[in-house]
Amino acid sequence: MKPKLLFQLFNPQAIGPSKDSSLLLFRILVSLSMINTHGMKKILNFQKTAAHIPDPMGLGGEISALIAIGANIVAPLFVIFGLGTRLASILILSVTLMGFFVVHGSDPWSVRDVPLIYSLAYLLIFFVGPGKYAIDQKIFNRQQS
Repeated sequence: MKPKLLFQLFNPQAIGPSKDSSLLLFRILVSLSMINTHGMKKILNFQKTAAHIPDPMGLGGEISALIAIGANIVAPLFVIFGLGTRLASILILSVTLMGFFVVHGSDPWSVRDVPLIYSLAYLLIFFVGPGKYAIDQKIFNRQQS
């Protein structure tokens, strides 16, 4: 007889909540973190954000701030609800990867790790998809029937 804890630790099958429940929880928590930590401070202090936000593409501070707000608040809301999840993930990734490679490209890893972790999280969401607890699932399952 296998020790139960050892078996569960090395069992490659999912334990606990379903994969779809886990994806839902992951989408919600990562997106709420993005909104709370990065998005809200940008929108609440828009003038300060527009004046100081990096502008690596030369679009101007206000446009760059609006893009960042879209990627830090609007797109994560779409990811939370699972609506246009992959498209929303691409918008978020465009900003987080720009932050990682361009804005913080010469900074120490202690600064670069934040955009890297968000990029990895949204890459996972992009490749795996939102799971069955998503509006996307309702839309695309209806069209396939």
